[in-house]
Amino acid sequence: MGKLAFLKTQFIVHLLIGFVFVVSGFIINFIQLCTLILWPISKQFYRRVNCRLSYSLWSQLVMLLEWWSGTECTLFTEQATIDKFGKEHVIIILNHNFEIDFLCGWTMTERFGVLGSSKVLAKKELLFVPIIGWTWYFLEIVFCKRKWEEDRDAVIEGLKRLADYPEYMWFLLYCEGTRFTETKHRISMEVAESKGLPKLKYHLLPRTKGFTTAVQCLRGTVSAVYDVTLNFRGNKNPSLLGILYGKKYEADMCVRRFPLEDIPLDEKEAAKWLHTLYQEKDALQEKYNQEGLFPGQQFKPPRRPWTLLNFLFWAAVLLSPLFKFGFGIFASGSPLLILAFLCFVGAVSFGGRRLIGVTEIEKGSSYGNQEFKKKK
Repeated sequence: MGKLAFLKTQFIVHLLIGFVFVVSGFIINFIQLCTLILWPISKQFYRRVNCRLSYSLWSQLVMLLEWWSGTECTLFTEQATIDKFGKEHVIIILNHNFEIDFLCGWTMTERFGVLGSSKVLAKKELLFVPIIGWTWYFLEIVFCKRKWEEDRDAVIEGLKRLADYPEYMWFLLYCEGTRFTETKHRISMEVAESKGLPKLKYHLLPRTKGFTTAVQCLRGTVSAVYDVTLNFRGNKNPSLLGILYGKKYEADMCVRRFPLEDIPLDEKEAAKWLHTLYQEKDALQEKYNQEGLFPGQQFKPPRRPWTLLNFLFWAAVLLSPLFKFGFGIFASGSPLLILAFLCFVGAVSFGGRRLIGVTEIEKGSSYGNQEFKKKK
């Protein structure tokens, strides 16, 4: 093991990375709070400022994937699709099988200049997660309780509010509603059988309400739907902790572009279109498992230096005073001050670890289990 590889496994290094992310996150949230005064003056200027503030936060996580772990991301698509990346508003449909699927999506948004303005239809619980949920609130992320009767009006209002968004946005939908597990898949396929729908091998049965509503509300704003099917070479199942330890993965993403005008206007027909899409996604995963590659031309968009420079900026701003303060505390020889300092650093580290826990599959939502059972 080389020196750098050894360094990436050390707890104290993880502690410092977590400290930088958490403290910079609270600073960014405070600045975002102050930007609220801009809304009545210029809504669009407020949005542009918050896009850049969110970029400064999310790019730290992208830095871990691109520069710290060295994970490589390969796109399988057409040149014509690549040429449109970052130049149009789109809806993204991504399979929800891995702990870092969102991070692979973010690295692509970063490389095409739309990380700060990327959106997602997120579960309401995340709104109350410090840093993550608060940043999303200022970004006008659409939150839902995943109970359509209660969500309908709020989701429609949130989507329509994005119609005049000034920056190109990629709006992410996890149409499966929850992350894939074997238990959820078994229950989901029982529901599919009861409804006479084709069974899926690698995905959960897609929920259509969020998709059809997003398509209806964003017509005239969104130009296309990008279907993204993600997998990892070597049958790997990566985690955010693995990224933190510097493990390198090879992510492959098959991207297909569907112009919005090709998606039916009728809600039932649009729902049928989505079910067909997931059957195609299943076939793509089957082909990948058999051949180790997706079909299509391969592209490796180069990583940009901004994520690394942004992290180094925050590290310089925050770690220098931390080291100076810590040295002063230990030099004082006061057991009480030393204990208080260690408790403070430990609390920040614990907070960072809890944020990582949000992504872990085994700690995921039971939503899929409960909701599919209700539909049976």
